[in-house]
Amino acid sequence: MPDLLQLKQEIKSFIVKRLRLTDVSPESIGDADPLFGGGLDLDSVDLLDLVVGVEKEYGIRIASAAEGREILASVNSLAEHISRSHASA
Repeated sequence: MPDLLQLKQEIKSFIVKRLRLTDVSPESIGDADPLFGGGLDLDSVDLLDLVVGVEKEYGIRIASAAEGREILASVNSLAEHISRSHASA
């Protein structure tokens, strides 16, 4: 498992690639920037796509849309959730 800083960089690249964000570079996404209703202005379809991708890529389960919104609130929250999930596995 990569360290937290590495994981955050990986997540940013993953988001850009998964959502085909051609006008966004991974470096332009701030760790604490809100992914929904803010910075990237992602919508519910993007949320669903990211949930599926995160589950597949990182082997974690996100049980509901509400949980997904909380986990995917920012790069920081997603990285921390992935780290915790892998540490307790």
